[in-house]
Amino acid sequence: MAYHLLADAVLVLHLLFILFVVLGGLLVLRWHWLAVIHLPAAIWGALIELTGWDCPLTEVEIGFRQHAGEAGYSAGFIEHYLMPVIYPHGLTREIQFILASIVIGTNLAIYGWLIYQRRRA
Repeated sequence: MAYHLLADAVLVLHLLFILFVVLGGLLVLRWHWLAVIHLPAAIWGALIELTGWDCPLTEVEIGFRQHAGEAGYSAGFIEHYLMPVIYPHGLTREIQFILASIVIGTNLAIYGWLIYQRRRA
């Protein structure tokens, strides 16, 4: 039971990290100091998508699930609603490049806006 809960916690953490990578720049608009955390996270997220590497959080979650005796994912709340977001069915390299482009484009726009505002001030 403990390993199952740990696996679910890692899954939620993974989703939060993905959301932070994609949308964290919006938080930086309010709290500029967050850029120190967000920029490396966004770079890492883009690298994962561009290179096709596996995220270490995926490996940790799978390890916990195996320790819990699970062969695959069960149909619980977390697995049903969060897994398709983190591990979409039919994910291809082309889709990964599109996702990386969204991460890079969104963050370039946000950070470009921040730089523009600072130079105006």
